[in-house]
Amino acid sequence: MTVPEELRYTAEHEWVAINGSVASVGVTDYAQNALGDVVYVSVPAPGTAVTAGEPCGEVESTKSVSDIFSPVDGEVIEANPEIEEDPGLVNSDPYGAGWLLRIRLADDGPGPDSLLTAEQYAALVKEAE
Repeated sequence: MTVPEELRYTAEHEWVAINGSVASVGVTDYAQNALGDVVYVSVPAPGTAVTAGEPCGEVESTKSVSDIFSPVDGEVIEANPEIEEDPGLVNSDPYGAGWLLRIRLADDGPGPDSLLTAEQYAALVKEAE
């Protein structure tokens, strides 16, 4: 299982890359492995307001359908157009081409410090196994 040090994580197995006021979001290597082959991804359209901890999309695999939870408060500014055509990117490159959406951070919402570090996330996964 890969857990890049430079990212932040949620207990719902999403990763977050913060670049200024924009958060890129995807599912972790652990999550994509647990899901199995991803066949469909639904994420909110640009302009949609999202709230930390609230469902904002779905990932459907050959095994199940799982909610995507927004890790931060803000506004969706981009959805990954590649995953609509090739949802398998979530499996093959979860930390790269398989990203799901980008969110402009709300000024008054929970910041990146409210998310798990790589070390905390790895401990959470190990505890769950």
